Amino acid sequence: MDRLAGLSGAAMERPQTVAERVAGILREAIAKGSLKAGTVLRQDELAARFGFSRMPIRDALRQLEAEGIVSIHPTRGAFVAGMDSAEISEIYAVRELLEVEALKLSCPKLTEAQLTEASAILDKIDVEPDVGRWGTLNRAFHLTLYGACGNARLLGLIEAQHNAADRYVRVLLSNLDYRARSQSEHRKLLAACRKRDVARAVMWLAKHLREGSETLVRSNQ
Repeated sequence: MDRLAGLSGAAMERPQTVAERVAGILREAIAKGSLKAGTVLRQDELAARFGFSRMPIRDALRQLEAEGIVSIHPTRGAFVAGMDSAEISEIYAVRELLEVEALKLSCPKLTEAQLTEASAILDKIDVEPDVGRWGTLNRAFHLTLYGACGNARLLGLIEAQHNAADRYVRVLLSNLDYRARSQSEHRKLLAACRKRDVARAVMWLAKHLREGSETLVRSNQ
């Protein structure tokens, strides 16, 4: 008899390291605007503020650098990365053009398996604690809905724009209030796709992308 059979289905969240905890606090402060673009992040000051050694602080800053939220300069040190409003507007405008066309082509042909996969991705976003995964999951959701468009070149262009927007998506979703709003819009988009209501699906997609772009631009003013 399996002595651990009673643990079947049980799961434990991986404990966060000190670096991950520090990165989470800084990420939230940046997303909320408490730490403005250009703010210098000195390791010794952060270590004193959080009560840890400089090593996990350094690791946290490197993690945020990989996410595009912090920049680390050889001589200037670490500072909160700025957001380019013009770039945000351009990326989201291109995304809307490409993704609306892909959705128009894909929506009538989406399979039940694709719709189920899209729904499962949204469930993962709801519980995913790692902000570094949110952009990846967001991209997966959108591309799943466009997967039946039958145009691989169009999908490649869309994925390239998602990669360009990835940093901004993470900043946007780091704000928990907007994350909930985004998920609500995602589910309304998915519901329209389930009904094969192309016009309504396109409406929700365009609204979702425009408001995301506007929110990011406003936060950068």
